Amino acid sequence: MVYLVMYDTEIGLLGTKSQELLSDFFWNLGFYIHIVFGGIALLVGWIQFNQNVRTKYLSFHKTIGRFYVISALLGALAGFYLGFHATGTWLTSLGFICLGVVWFGTTFAAYIHILRKNLQAHQKMMTYSYAACWAAVTLRIWLPFLNIVFSDFVVAYTIVAWLCWVPNLGVAWWINKRRSLCLSDAVL
Repeated sequence: MVYLVMYDTEIGLLGTKSQELLSDFFWNLGFYIHIVFGGIALLVGWIQFNQNVRTKYLSFHKTIGRFYVISALLGALAGFYLGFHATGTWLTSLGFICLGVVWFGTTFAAYIHILRKNLQAHQKMMTYSYAACWAAVTLRIWLPFLNIVFSDFVVAYTIVAWLCWVPNLGVAWWINKRRSLCLSDAVL
């Protein structure tokens, strides 16, 4: 499987790219930065939501947090760049470019909030950041279904460029709202 992702440009999404783009140094650099660092962010990010890890192992939480922030910022920047070369229409590109901006912006905001010791704002922004990161998973869930429904990869990919992350942010908003309500109930 790794071989297919890394080397075979005839299979999957890479098969939709021109040979000129596939041989472009900057596109390849962006592609590999995005998949490697995005994968690391996805892999380590979930650990940060475990309350026991945050309270009992604070130094571990901080270390993993640094890995997440660096990986997410690099993955988001590379994703932003790749969005300009997305398969499909300008609407597809815009969806992925916006995702890169949101992922980068929420991650950076979370980092700034923790530097300022604003824990609640940090947690909210990290929830949004990981929701944006999770787009990698939701894209892979939605795309096969959309391909079947529309029988047109470009149409499916244009829809998934938005569907992979906008609903995730809605779920993050709901989680943050519930967390805020729980905190206000605890104060009463």
